[in-house]
Amino acid sequence: MEEGTFQQIQPGERAATQHIAGSQSPGGVASEEDLRLVEALRSGNESAFVSLIDKYHSSMLRLVMIFIPSQAVAEEVVQETWMGVLHGLDRFEGRSSLKTWIFRILTNRAKTRAQREGRSVPFSSLPEFTSELHEPAIEPERFQGPDQRSPGSWVSFPRSWEEIPEERILSQETMTRIQEAIDTLPIGQREVITLRDIEGCTSDEACNLLGVSEANQRVLLHRARCKVRRALERYFEEE
Repeated sequence: MEEGTFQQIQPGERAATQHIAGSQSPGGVASEEDLRLVEALRSGNESAFVSLIDKYHSSMLRLVMIFIPSQAVAEEVVQETWMGVLHGLDRFEGRSSLKTWIFRILTNRAKTRAQREGRSVPFSSLPEFTSELHEPAIEPERFQGPDQRSPGSWVSFPRSWEEIPEERILSQETMTRIQEAIDTLPIGQREVITLRDIEGCTSDEACNLLGVSEANQRVLLHRARCKVRRALERYFEEE
């Protein structure tokens, strides 16, 4: 496949699924569909490549922007990743899903670019990463203290969302508040919740992409979800 064959193809748009308990996609080794798609790409099938871009480009851009805040630079990283995918197809052995393989190339390039520009380092090497694993998932003040009547019990139970109109829960403003809450999270939590709840990655896929253990991934995801839920509670209390 000649270099530049697909350089002029414009990525399609795909709406992000923004929720707190995301759906999961199959992980593990490449599926039969993945293998058929890889063969089509290796044979130079442009429509197969266009469908791949339509499926993943927007997700890839969102993930890169965790590491690199500049959209222009993030776009460059995504385009470089697509070229890396095309040039590396012969090395794809099917030991992971095609999505995991593509996103691993993407995260490696994003981290390398961010480090080169002095904007970021892998979050597992940051001092804050350790503290993220030990911080309380819910604010301690929401529970009764050791000298109160029922230590460890709720001061007041969280508000039920059943009384909130469905149209408000599903509104674009609510989705914007969710994204704003995610954007304020520490980088480790932000990466995990983006992969799991926005992009629908499985636990195994997230661990492979980020280089963290399953236990750490689970803790970070729990912390992130609790914080985003708390932000939504405050938003829904605004009447």
